[in-house]
Amino acid sequence: MGHSLAEWLTLREPFDVAARSERLARAVSKALTRDRPVRIVDLGTGRGSNVRYLTGYLPVPQEWLLLDEDAAVLEQVPGAMTGRLSAGCAIDVRQVNLGALDSTMFDGRHLVTASALLDLVSESWLGSLAHHCHAVGAAGLFALTYNGESRCSPAEHEDDEIRELMNRHQRANDKGFGRAAGPDAVAAAERSFTAVGYRVERAASDWNLPPDAREMQRELVNGWANAASEVAPARSAMISSWRRRRHEHIDAGRSQIVVCHEDLIATPE
Repeated sequence: MGHSLAEWLTLREPFDVAARSERLARAVSKALTRDRPVRIVDLGTGRGSNVRYLTGYLPVPQEWLLLDEDAAVLEQVPGAMTGRLSAGCAIDVRQVNLGALDSTMFDGRHLVTASALLDLVSESWLGSLAHHCHAVGAAGLFALTYNGESRCSPAEHEDDEIRELMNRHQRANDKGFGRAAGPDAVAAAERSFTAVGYRVERAASDWNLPPDAREMQRELVNGWANAASEVAPARSAMISSWRRRRHEHIDAGRSQIVVCHEDLIATPE
């Protein structure tokens, strides 16, 4: 994508907020004890958008541990939090490698959460995540996991092929977590948490990008085209033609894109 990671996280945040399941956020909040500070760990926190979303739903006081490997985005967290947190909300930001989870990340935590992370990690990583949550009795809330589906309007004949190539690219990724579960991540997370005795609920959290979301749509189309080109270089002419036509729809103000995600909560039985 053309933006830096920090710019991309800023661009997508309002669409994330609009997409998320308020019902699941309220449900996991009800599962938390209210007679003590709620201690939460946010995995892959980025600029802290997950904290900003959840702080108004969870009991107070709150003690957040924000973990990410990217120092550049973590530097933006304090400024991004100004005026955005509930009273009685404290944050501790740490740069760590999340590729290998360890117990120190989870010790004493009542809630483990992440946003737009699970489709980047492996099924074995998800199994480790479930075991760590179970070991401390923590609930889990994992938002905005891509599930492999998207829709573009007006439609182009190659839309389905581009989506399948992008999904193949995602499944071949390894960002330090093992081979990515990609579009299978929500189902894999449900299996992992169910296996340790948790009750799991899922809800749709789709991006619905209207015609005026031009910058966001261009980023997606370019990202999809680049991913498709990496896994199918022989189809580069088709991919370039598709990108050009999708850009024409965006520039003309007639493009709408839906990207399908799911939110998931896991609570101890």
